Amino acid sequence: MLYPDTVEAEILVHKPWFVATMFGVVFAIFLAFNLTSTGFGELMRPVIGEPSQSGLYGRFAIAFIIALLFIFNVVLIGFASLRIQIAIVWAELLLLFLAFFETFHLSLPFIWQKLPFLISQGVVTTLYVSAISIIIASLIAILGAVAKLSTNGFAYAIASFYTSFFRGLPLLMQVYLIYLGLPQLGFVVGAVPAGILALSLCYGAYMTEIFRSGIQSIDRGQWEASRSMGFGFSLTMRRIILPQALPVIIPPTGNQFISMLKDSSLVSVIGVWELMFLARTLGQKTFQHMEMLISASVIYWMLSICLELIQSRIERHYARSKVR
Repeated sequence: MLYPDTVEAEILVHKPWFVATMFGVVFAIFLAFNLTSTGFGELMRPVIGEPSQSGLYGRFAIAFIIALLFIFNVVLIGFASLRIQIAIVWAELLLLFLAFFETFHLSLPFIWQKLPFLISQGVVTTLYVSAISIIIASLIAILGAVAKLSTNGFAYAIASFYTSFFRGLPLLMQVYLIYLGLPQLGFVVGAVPAGILALSLCYGAYMTEIFRSGIQSIDRGQWEASRSMGFGFSLTMRRIILPQALPVIIPPTGNQFISMLKDSSLVSVIGVWELMFLARTLGQKTFQHMEMLISASVIYWMLSICLELIQSRIERHYARSKVR
């Protein structure tokens, strides 16, 4: 977050113009939809009468009440402290998502029956593929960044061609090219190694630019001082440059890992038994696709939240010197 503002100012959600604007926007949005046939229309029956026959009056009344409740909720939350505001908004959004999922009439017994296998096989494979891929991608990124910052024409040309090619192709295309193309050259690659290789090469290209920008963010004087003390290239990178560049590199690298965790679902097209593959196949026999897809979505979300917390902790560790 930004540094706390020391200037006293009125809270935005308590300003009359903001309240009136938000009320008008929310009212217009819900007036555009006919909600008289929903559960909210039934709740409004004492006011609008028979929902199906209430017409424009029913739509107007429902939109007005929803806008009023929304504004009342926002204004009340504005009186709370920052942490309480975050907790309340998260809780309310979570309840809205649960209410949305409830409309699918999901079979909870079926979900609980398939969930252990979905976790033990799908989640483990997803984390295994993603973890190995991010490690290989990081190593590729370090080499690529050093090559793009070097004065060696061959190294720069190879690194720039690599980043241009693998950032220019869709990841799914790369998965197919590696899994189906390499056997044409005599190299038979399994589904899991092919998926790991595709993810590593694709994300290594993106992370090369992350590492390059992180290294370039360090003042050139650091490099020159290190070299003047007799430090070699590798020692300068390991002890001087990279430790200072890590606070710049870690946030986007963490985002790349979270993105890779979700993009690992693309390797399901070549038969890897990861989370997405099992979510699609476990519900096919009984046509209960939504149960498995929503379960997989929640699992992906939980994994992403865990990674976000780990990333946040690492960022705080490296940002200790900047705390005022």
